[in-house]
Amino acid sequence: MSTPTIAPPQRDPAEVAPADSYHKADPVWVYRDGWRAGVIEAASPRAVTVTYRPGSHLGTGVDTFTASYVTSRADEDPALDRREENALAHRRPRSGGDGASVLDGPQR
Repeated sequence: MSTPTIAPPQRDPAEVAPADSYHKADPVWVYRDGWRAGVIEAASPRAVTVTYRPGSHLGTGVDTFTASYVTSRADEDPALDRREENALAHRRPRSGGDGASVLDGPQR
């Protein structure tokens, strides 16, 4: 399916998938000043949290949407769908002098 063309208020409610039918990493379209490619971060019975591309640049935003503002996406978006492969930097834990991860914090 390509980019949706109908705005959320005009969608047939019978064709809107419930928010909790989505799962983490599902590719979706979200409606924010037009339909934008996104990826589900979390879902509840009432809404989903999505990382999405708010414009034509590679930057992303994170927001929460109700079900009528979300629909499944089949088109691939390389900037979102393979974030680990395309990441500019990966945060890796550093070892402290005692071999423990600096991110672990002090041990008591």
